[in-house]
Amino acid sequence: MVAFMSRIEVIMPKLGMTMKKGTIVEWKKKAGDKVEKDEVVAVVESEKLTGEVKAPASGILVEILHDVGDEVPVGEPIAVIETEGN
Repeated sequence: MVAFMSRIEVIMPKLGMTMKKGTIVEWKKKAGDKVEKDEVVAVVESEKLTGEVKAPASGILVEILHDVGDEVPVGEPIAVIETEGN
């Protein structure tokens, strides 16, 4: 039986009603790390708020798309998690 891998994007969240972009403050995980669903993988901030970004699924954080200090529009991917699927 072959296990297929799925790639799931970690998205820049909207922390407030008027938030259009966020800045990555810290990565809690690095590429290659195993992550569990709802585990904090990054910290981001807007002009008014700071919040945690949680993994949308369990798997391996295979790619970080933006560095600390990068401003990323809300809804854009900031990382990729690879999960095992059937």
